Amino acid sequence: MSSFQVSTRAPAPRRRPLLPAGVALAGAAITFTSLYLAAGALTPLLVVYKEQWNFPPSLLTVAFAVYAIGFLAAVLTVGSLSDHIGRRPVLIGALIVQVASNLLFLVATDISWVIAGRIVQGVASGAATTAFTAALVELAPPARKRLGMILGSVGLTGGLAFGSLLAGFAIQFTTAANTIIFVVLTIVTILGTVVVALSPESVTRSPGALRSLIPRIAFPPATRREFAAAAPVVAAVWMLAGLSGGIAPNMVRSVFHLNSGLLNGLAGFIAPAISAVIGLAFARVDSRRAMTIGIYASIIGAVGIISGVYAGSLAIMILGQAIAGVGFGASFTAALRLIFPLAAEHQRAGVVGGIYLVSYVALGLPIVIEGQLTGPIGEIPAVTWYTGAAILLALISLIAQLRLKRSTPSVSGSTGSSVLRTSDASSPERDDIPA
Repeated sequence: MSSFQVSTRAPAPRRRPLLPAGVALAGAAITFTSLYLAAGALTPLLVVYKEQWNFPPSLLTVAFAVYAIGFLAAVLTVGSLSDHIGRRPVLIGALIVQVASNLLFLVATDISWVIAGRIVQGVASGAATTAFTAALVELAPPARKRLGMILGSVGLTGGLAFGSLLAGFAIQFTTAANTIIFVVLTIVTILGTVVVALSPESVTRSPGALRSLIPRIAFPPATRREFAAAAPVVAAVWMLAGLSGGIAPNMVRSVFHLNSGLLNGLAGFIAPAISAVIGLAFARVDSRRAMTIGIYASIIGAVGIISGVYAGSLAIMILGQAIAGVGFGASFTAALRLIFPLAAEHQRAGVVGGIYLVSYVALGLPIVIEGQLTGPIGEIPAVTWYTGAAILLALISLIAQLRLKRSTPSVSGSTGSSVLRTSDASSPERDDIPA
């Protein structure tokens, strides 16, 4: 009689198929960009909604600005969650929320649907941005980590720019721009969710997930002088970004009396496109010098914008927006490079939270105030006060930067070198600076 030996060993778990790292990196970059394509597409579409539903200008600026509320709420709570539970779960959740926002725009019947969609869109972007920028660096080959940083930076500002421009083309040359844009973006987002689900996980789970949901905004003593000097111009350039995204496209029609979806899209395209290029081009420029250039450019750009409005010249206004884009790309990148390295590793989440707070409050709150002023005092005076406030903030930063430059002691008696520059992140090899 033969005997059989029964094995009690459990079968080895089947490994889930994963995409190659290069494919995962490309897919993550496209998916991340699609988030900001959707955000940028609303820039000219808001003008279309305003004509369709005949709501007041104040609601147009609210519909633009509420994105900042959703973004801040998400980034300050779940911004660090992927460090503890992994990139994939956070990204998949954020992309599902993004699909929901696209569907809200797709079926919108009045401005309240758009406002709700913008809040949801902001939540999706805020939840995904820090996880995506980290994942892009982690998925990049060991010798190409800077590529991941570049993809994160270009995906954000480039997505905003081309989202506006492509939406402008759709408005100009089709009769169903809203449907085309959000059907395509929904498909891209669903495919991106599949790519993320099949991508390698780059983070090992660690404790502290619940604690990470507590918002952290803190500036350690070593960062406070730099932050105080940079914060006004950070607010100024984000205000000018809000002008380009939330006010300028409507002004093409209401101030310059040009009925062109393409020009609406161009008005929302030019500033973020220029800022993306400048952010990359200034990677090797000394941070203090880049900051100063950015401040001057933001002032000149703001003057150009309002000069174009009073001269009745759209070309001058768009040129001003382009120069303001130089100011954003140079000064905001420089602010990160000057402030971020001065914080210890365990302090950086609080610093990033504070910078985001200044940025998105400046993007959202002043534009809502401008919209409320449009009715009582008129659109051009409201834009004049708005632009003047941005110029004043930039001038405050310019004075602070000049004082810092004069008061910073030199190292070993060498001219042009300072204690702060030893912490400068202008070297392209640094991988710990947020994109």
